[in-house]
Amino acid sequence: MEDFIERLKQRKLVQWALAYAAAAFALIQVLDIVAQRFGWPDSVERFTIVAMAVGFFVTLVLAWYHGERGVQKTTSTELLILALLLSIGGVVAWRLAPAPATIHSTAAPSGPAAGSAAAAIPAKSIAVLPLVNDSGDKEQQYFSDGLSEDFINALSQFAGLKVIGRNSAFQFRNTKDDAQTIGTKLDVAHLLEGSVRREGDTVRISVELINTSDASTLWSQHYDRPYKDLFALQDDITHAVASALQAKLLESGGAVVQSDRPPSGNLTAYTAYLQGKFYGARLIEADLRQAITQYQAAIQADPRYAQSYAALSDTWTTLAAAFLTGSEAQQAYAKARAAANTALALEPQLAVAHDAHGTLLIRADFDWAGAQAEFQRATQLSPDGASLFQTGTLLATLGDPEQALRLNQQALTTDPLNSSGYNWQSAYLSSLGRLDEAAAAIHKAIELQPAAVAYHEKLAIIDIQRGDAQAALAAAQAEPASGGWQEIALALARQIGPDRAVADAALKHVIDTGAGDAPYQIAEVYALRRDPDNMFKWLDRAWASRDPGISYLLYDPFILRYQHDPRFAAFCRKVGLPTTTNAKALP
Repeated sequence: MEDFIERLKQRKLVQWALAYAAAAFALIQVLDIVAQRFGWPDSVERFTIVAMAVGFFVTLVLAWYHGERGVQKTTSTELLILALLLSIGGVVAWRLAPAPATIHSTAAPSGPAAGSAAAAIPAKSIAVLPLVNDSGDKEQQYFSDGLSEDFINALSQFAGLKVIGRNSAFQFRNTKDDAQTIGTKLDVAHLLEGSVRREGDTVRISVELINTSDASTLWSQHYDRPYKDLFALQDDITHAVASALQAKLLESGGAVVQSDRPPSGNLTAYTAYLQGKFYGARLIEADLRQAITQYQAAIQADPRYAQSYAALSDTWTTLAAAFLTGSEAQQAYAKARAAANTALALEPQLAVAHDAHGTLLIRADFDWAGAQAEFQRATQLSPDGASLFQTGTLLATLGDPEQALRLNQQALTTDPLNSSGYNWQSAYLSSLGRLDEAAAAIHKAIELQPAAVAYHEKLAIIDIQRGDAQAALAAAQAEPASGGWQEIALALARQIGPDRAVADAALKHVIDTGAGDAPYQIAEVYALRRDPDNMFKWLDRAWASRDPGISYLLYDPFILRYQHDPRFAAFCRKVGLPTTTNAKALP
């Protein structure tokens, strides 16, 4: 026995084994961090671990061999052989080894479709359905919605965990769909659902983590806590869910943990903020103004509440762009600017503050480069945030709808039922001449939000590109009458119809009723009529009135008919846009 131990020492077998184990351990730790950050499948880590295990025995053989020869240095040929053995051995062992149990394998789904769906859906994925307002008071809806959104935001801070966005998750409020159906529609393996009731100074929350493959409950809990402990309660639930899903907090890559809570922990401020979010999501002028009032109340309760300043800025910008004109709009933009600047001064690493400022720079200043920098910073701080949609629209504005399409598709993976996302997708595809895909995307948007404005107008544009006058007119007539978009859609559709008098009358009607609000769309009509002189005249009017339609210039198939006219390049330079695009013009 002593002789055997002495031979081990001579061959430095122990040193080789320890060195290999240390290197393998370090490699696995680095791989775990990288895999979590980029959402790599578990099979990558499984393969590496198995390959390291196989390599350990190969290393011992090499150590014994070199010790026998009295030479510890390996040759390049031996290193190559070692690498090949590691790869071959790892693949064989990995293929023969049974797949490890995952959190969603509490029961096997039945049927062939279930097996393929389970393989496609990421194991670490979740949708937070809107918590049921169990108080019996409709006025408390803001509170249950606010807590639901807080869980969405909090879970989004965990690397490698796919979390569905609010727009898509809230589509299933009061749904009759079962867990498997929802999981399939959202492409997630888990659902978090429950109810909340606030009674005086007490909050009661019941939550349940459900496996979508078989509707089994993986974890559930009921909480009764004092309202003053609300933030601690939210953290407890978030970490319990993350622990069940084996998720880890973001650790690197420039991302910063984001929170919508006031720095002082003031619950009065937080309650007002939640009410602001509730009203702001409705996108109606009266509700936007009510949201502004609530955000101002939150700021009054906590003057250092950067998140509320950012939301206030974004709401003022939305109100100005959608509902105000002239001096009223400019005053609203000024208030949005002040709020955005304050938010950034208070919290420079707050992603939504950069988002709000970027949106303002587009709407109020047409500062495309400044907006791009802000959206890029927001995406760096919060990679899974809404900035991907916004960055996509900006890239299309700068003449790159191809890259905009890729970003939009990426954003839709965590917000797959976002009607606006499909609307933008349709616009990018339309500008690239992929009309069948564009039509499918806008039909999806209409299915999700049948009453949304401008969706049928987008369908009419696609039918015009196809040269189908009858379908274009039918789409235009289906556009909701409110908002002025029906008149615009009808004017566009009738330009390719057989009746010149009707086309002329439609154009005159749009000019009479929309010259102040829609000069860009009037320019589009003239482009369809092959009248570049009047098209450029109305583009100049659009710039003078800072019509936001100008942002479509470089991916507008109608306007791009005249992209080789010297006046087009001159106009692009005047508004600060590039003069080239990868979009396709209407012939």
